[in-house]
Amino acid sequence: MKDDQNYPYAGPEALRKPVLAALRRVVDPEVAMTIVDVGLVYGVTVTPERLHVLLTMTSAACPVADVILDDIDAELETVAPAGMEVDVELVWEPPWTTDHMSASAKAFMGW
Repeated sequence: MKDDQNYPYAGPEALRKPVLAALRRVVDPEVAMTIVDVGLVYGVTVTPERLHVLLTMTSAACPVADVILDDIDAELETVAPAGMEVDVELVWEPPWTTDHMSASAKAFMGW
């Protein structure tokens, strides 16, 4: 994994940076950081037919989950090739912890 990408990526190398850039444009409004830095993205898999993102929230009671999911869909639609399905899958296992946060996010939080 690259330092600025704290999730596994499987797919065409040509889409790695555009997908990362799209996900970095999505901000968790509760903490004012990108979902990548917060560690909400668990993985991305791109096949010729589908761009699949595995994602979690900091808690099952997250009041902004729908906003984040809508933002992810909108951003990924801008980078997915025509005809490719964008599929964002919300999971709760493994549970999110602060260990998933990037070093810059931890520094921002003063940890």
